[in-house]
Amino acid sequence: MNWTQMLQLPATLLLIAAGVLLLLTIGHGVSCRRRWREGRRMAASWRALLLLLFFTLALLATGGGLALRGYRVLGQETPVATMVAHRESPQFWQLTLTRPDGETETLPLNGDDFRLEAVVVKWQMPAVLAGAPPLYRLDRLSGRYDDIGQARDARSTIIDLNQAGALDLFNLRRQYPDYLPMVDTVFGSGVYLPLVDGGVYHVSLMASGALVARPDAATKARLRGGH
Repeated sequence: MNWTQMLQLPATLLLIAAGVLLLLTIGHGVSCRRRWREGRRMAASWRALLLLLFFTLALLATGGGLALRGYRVLGQETPVATMVAHRESPQFWQLTLTRPDGETETLPLNGDDFRLEAVVVKWQMPAVLAGAPPLYRLDRLSGRYDDIGQARDARSTIIDLNQAGALDLFNLRRQYPDYLPMVDTVFGSGVYLPLVDGGVYHVSLMASGALVARPDAATKARLRGGH
């Protein structure tokens, strides 16, 4: 079995194995003690060796399970939006944004590219190892011009996507940092891609907190061909 196959093993199985090995360790500890009291030194020594072996394997399985679970979490992606672009005129678009729950809205956008931003909340390490994913909320959608000079003078589009309401974890963390010790950090993450007419873009959030945007195959081909 190579390392790639090892990393594909479910962390839960390793943690279950660690539990079984720990039970075996306890069982051999009880047996070792009983044989030592009975004066069976050789048998007790043999049980002690098995105890050390199973305890070492339990530690390795626990460490491997936690480490693997951490890497699994970092490798997962959460879809946050799908966008379809329709050109109305040069540098003016209608973007249909669909959230994972199926909610859809059509938004006007000026520019050559779209930029989508989100607020990300990451937890402290014990919660991460337990499998708690980072939280996010979409924050804003804006247009981006390729030409810096045009970006200074042209009309920009900034659309508020925040649905958090008045009681927002992001604001609470800033106002009362000492009362949310389980929160590791709150930060913004953004991603942008060029727009093409009929382009389809899938945006996901990685467990590291980074947003990634991927055009579908047809859109990618058009982007490579210069639109």
